[in-house]
Amino acid sequence: MTYPPTRRSILQLSVAAAASALVLPGCGTGSNPADDESGPVTLRFSWWGGDARQKATQKVIDAFSAENPDITVVGEYGDWNGYWDKLATQVAANDAPDIIQMDEKYVREYGDRGALLDLKKLSLDTSGIDRDTLKSGEVDGELVGLVTGVATFCIAANPAVLEKAGVAMPDDTTWSWEDYKEIGRKISASGTGATGVGVGYGDQDLYIWARQHGDRLYDDDGNVVIKPETLVSFWENIKELSESGAAPKPSAIIENAAASLNQTALAKNEMGLAGIFSTQLTAFSSASGQQLKLLRLPGESQAKEQGAYYKASMFWAVSSRTRHQKAAEKFLNYLTNSQAAGDVMLTERGIPANTKVREAITPKLGATDKAAIDFTDAIADEVRPAPPITPAGGSTILEILSRYTSDILFDRTTPKKAAQPFIDELNSSLRK
Repeated sequence: MTYPPTRRSILQLSVAAAASALVLPGCGTGSNPADDESGPVTLRFSWWGGDARQKATQKVIDAFSAENPDITVVGEYGDWNGYWDKLATQVAANDAPDIIQMDEKYVREYGDRGALLDLKKLSLDTSGIDRDTLKSGEVDGELVGLVTGVATFCIAANPAVLEKAGVAMPDDTTWSWEDYKEIGRKISASGTGATGVGVGYGDQDLYIWARQHGDRLYDDDGNVVIKPETLVSFWENIKELSESGAAPKPSAIIENAAASLNQTALAKNEMGLAGIFSTQLTAFSSASGQQLKLLRLPGESQAKEQGAYYKASMFWAVSSRTRHQKAAEKFLNYLTNSQAAGDVMLTERGIPANTKVREAITPKLGATDKAAIDFTDAIADEVRPAPPITPAGGSTILEILSRYTSDILFDRTTPKKAAQPFIDELNSSLRK
């Protein structure tokens, strides 16, 4: 499930301002020496997420503070939609939090501009993290993001909605996108009041569609290489899902994409199937009061190349302007390696990248957390390598893709007319 930001102009201006500030003399990565940290220190720690993440993270902060009374950690949290605008504004004003929860789409965006500290300068214990997984946070040889966990994008099914509609659970080892549409139509036509399936138009949806059709969004050098015909088929599928009745009407699709997790149709038991990340299973199941089931992506058995991949769920980053590097180092080590933190967070930020923590928490997991790990392990032989890291400026794909998809859904343009302009606009947003 993706929650695309909608204030592109603010983000672009803020990031541009942040870039200007960061190229001033003395403002490069790690150029500001840390203050004397022999006395009490306050760390600002920012993250996005729902209620469950906020409560769990605060418990971790409280436990860390109890062990480290000289370090006060102040949480700054919000939802996805406003998080990145706020961060860009803070960085531009030289007021960034010390510890920043970072998404893959923004790692290079901020790393290239010197806003993030090279974590190799800190004494971090990363021995429990797979080497390739650890490298996913590197930008030009600098470790600017410490991976918290891994997840995979998949389909969540609400068994209660399907059963009420008289629709059988699909065989996810063989089902196609046509099957997905047909199942959606049956649920929507069942008279139960539920809508069949969700419509996804986040960057992961496009990555997966492109790969299944033998294409790519970016090449390894960060160039936009997706073919217009791939975009056309992607948008035509979305249109068909909505127009067939399998998925909601356009206005409901847009509203659902902007909703908080708890207010989505899937979470409110108003939808049978929708795309989520595997580690969101617990949050969606809790919100719905149902034991949701994870399924493989449609179309994998018919694809030119399977689309599923393991994604770094998110990263920890440290502001290059922090004056508390030692305190930040201690807190990052706690977040990454502490069994106490792992016992609280479980899979909230992904299946832990630290394999020692992962093994230790598995017996303590609830049914949905165990199901998320079991599903992720079950497709280990099927997943393909993750796409190249999003190039600088590429974070705007969320807003661009949302806008073009909205225009297509509301018949303001057509997939064929939108394809090349989309490619051109995404290209122009990248910083070469």
